Amino acid sequence: MNHEHRSSEGILLVDKPKGKTAFDLVAILRRRLNVKTIGHAGTLDPMATGVMVMLIGKKYTTQSNQFLTEEKEYIGQVHLGIETDSYDAEGKEVSTSPIVPPEEQLMQALTTFQGEIQQIPPMFSAKKINGQKLCNLARQGKTVERQPVTLTVKTELISYAYPFIELRIICSKGTYVRSIAHDLGKLLGCGAHLSALVRTRSGSNSLSECIDGAGLYSGDISLLEIVNNLRTTPPK
Repeated sequence: MNHEHRSSEGILLVDKPKGKTAFDLVAILRRRLNVKTIGHAGTLDPMATGVMVMLIGKKYTTQSNQFLTEEKEYIGQVHLGIETDSYDAEGKEVSTSPIVPPEEQLMQALTTFQGEIQQIPPMFSAKKINGQKLCNLARQGKTVERQPVTLTVKTELISYAYPFIELRIICSKGTYVRSIAHDLGKLLGCGAHLSALVRTRSGSNSLSECIDGAGLYSGDISLLEIVNNLRTTPPK
């Protein structure tokens, strides 16, 4: 019995499917592994896919802070000309613009998102102010003042074919990539939102090491495969 318990503890790297929440992954793993104590090292919006570091068992969930503070890497697609209230494709359209920024202007704007930056968290976020989640206030049509957060980012242009920009972003804990998309749109004068996002790395954990999250739901990934993919190296 102890052996079975130990084999169901560890770190599981999952490629989160689009449309699923971090809590959805926790719930399916609880069912599949029959383990109650499951956490994760940094959430992803439902729209996003990519690396979720799932912490299975109390020994690992108590170490979550160690993972949460690690650097993360994303590939994001920014859609120019359409601004949304949530800063991503899931929000309501609030403005449009026919402006087509030249690449030179884009390259200049991207210099703003290098090194240490100040970012104001979006209203549609789980961040709390005075005990209330901003997203709950946003759904009531309310906007409250948010203090800027100091972050470290490195932003690299992969491609630009209007209206889409593809960016690689390496960033510190607490960075909202959709805020970068929104703020970039403001700088370019045309508005923008984040239309796709993949987390390609969380700390030293890369997308190529992940199991397919969709397979957890379809049953394509067996219980044995899940257990065999658990990393049981004791946390530092």
